[in-house]
Amino acid sequence: MRDALPHVGPGQVVGLLGGSFDPPHMGHVHITREALKRFGLDRVWWLVSPGNPLKEHGPAPLDRRLAAAKRIMQHPRAVVTDIEAQIGTRYTAETLEALLSLYPRNRFVWLMGADNLAQFHLWERWEWIMANVRIGILARPGGRIEALNAPAARFGRPWRLPAAQAGLLAHSAAPAWCFVNVPMKAISSSEIRARGDWG
Repeated sequence: MRDALPHVGPGQVVGLLGGSFDPPHMGHVHITREALKRFGLDRVWWLVSPGNPLKEHGPAPLDRRLAAAKRIMQHPRAVVTDIEAQIGTRYTAETLEALLSLYPRNRFVWLMGADNLAQFHLWERWEWIMANVRIGILARPGGRIEALNAPAARFGRPWRLPAAQAGLLAHSAAPAWCFVNVPMKAISSSEIRARGDWG
């Protein structure tokens, strides 16, 4: 199985952008490029999930979402992968535990938007994730208040790096997290589905 997983050099830091990517779009590409720059990452892996346990309806077939993601994410340091389907994990905490075991010589940074931070306390074993994995949060300007007052942000307050030190996140020991403002592309997967452009 290991042969089918992405290759990464010893000591390299990998940002993990998880999601259903239903469909993938230029907003995902934009935050990938920003994360590489802002957080000092060597790579970003898109973890195209088989399904999101928090969503009522399942996404489009995995093969279709993977193919679309590979077409749109063209960057030498970005990899589109279906790791969760390969290793049989369903929840982010399970995936991260598996990756830490499979890649003991690497460090990982979990990437997410401010909207995810606002509801992070609903995730399975979210305290474990926050305590054991670096987290990089990318937010559109003005989208801070709800996220930074959410239970997870309050729980992790002692471990927060200032935005001015975002470049240190990749080399900080976990627990560590950083919240940066990034001009966002005005697009979302749900809007694309609602327009009928995907489906």
